[in-house]
Amino acid sequence: MSETASPVRRGRLLRFAAAFLVLLALVGYVVVQYVNGGGPPRCVVRTAEDGGTSYELSAEQADNAATISAVGTTRGMPQRAVTIALATALQESALRNIGHGDRDSLGLFQQRPSQGWGTPEQILDPVYAAGKFYDHLAEVPGYSRLPLTVAAQRVQRSGFPQAYAKHEPDATLLAAALTGRAAATLTCESRQGGRSGDPVRLRSELVRAFGSDVLPRGGAGRGSAGAQDMTELAVPVPSTAAADDEGASRRGWELAHWAVARADALRIAEVSYGGRVWSTAQSGQGWREEPSRAGGRAGAGASGGGTADQVTGDVRIRLAQ
Repeated sequence: MSETASPVRRGRLLRFAAAFLVLLALVGYVVVQYVNGGGPPRCVVRTAEDGGTSYELSAEQADNAATISAVGTTRGMPQRAVTIALATALQESALRNIGHGDRDSLGLFQQRPSQGWGTPEQILDPVYAAGKFYDHLAEVPGYSRLPLTVAAQRVQRSGFPQAYAKHEPDATLLAAALTGRAAATLTCESRQGGRSGDPVRLRSELVRAFGSDVLPRGGAGRGSAGAQDMTELAVPVPSTAAADDEGASRRGWELAHWAVARADALRIAEVSYGGRVWSTAQSGQGWREEPSRAGGRAGAGASGGGTADQVTGDVRIRLAQ
């Protein structure tokens, strides 16, 4: 019996040892991927008040949310419309640009080519998909005064119309940040792994989201190098009369939050506006007061108030190199 059992035990030990080695290798791989940028970066949006609510989402979700918001405001849609659009996309796709769904549904809003929403390629373009949603929403009489579930259902014709309601608080929080009403409230982690940003793509994405007027002066903006190798882009926020300082501040923070939300995809290393700065190197600290302005008046502009020199000027976007 002992001669027979010993090989069996040895076989079991060898199998356990092999399984343990595989497990160690898997854990090691996950750790290396996380340290070297493989872990999924996260974003957080908070209320402007201390101790308020917050909502956490992935970099992919933040990227898509920023696009949905930018397309809406560029079309002149109010913040309520952006909230409705974000809540709809949260329910339909969890803010992921998915290539599948019920029957032929696709994309952020699960729009159907067979129902006239566009070709599959068009629907899977977040800018196009958001634009089509707003086109239909604008045709709903009094949508801004309707309950969110009613307004969304008039566009989507969903089999579960009440499902949109549970996303309204998170969508409201996101819309306040992404439209610029709540300053310095959206931050993201970054694990970029050393890849460089493409200045041509950055300018192209800004124009696609905000329209050609976002980059005057021939579309290049102001930067530290030529148009093709620019490492820093300064996006102008139009100077306004003192009575419209709030509008200028909102525009600046809308652009700044868009850049942070899209930092992982566009390889953005730093964003600054209103005396505040966000950077990949210190992304865990969120929006910090710019060192060169510490103790000065410019930091007050981050709260959305202050004088004209605090809330106008440039949103500066620096790419990873």
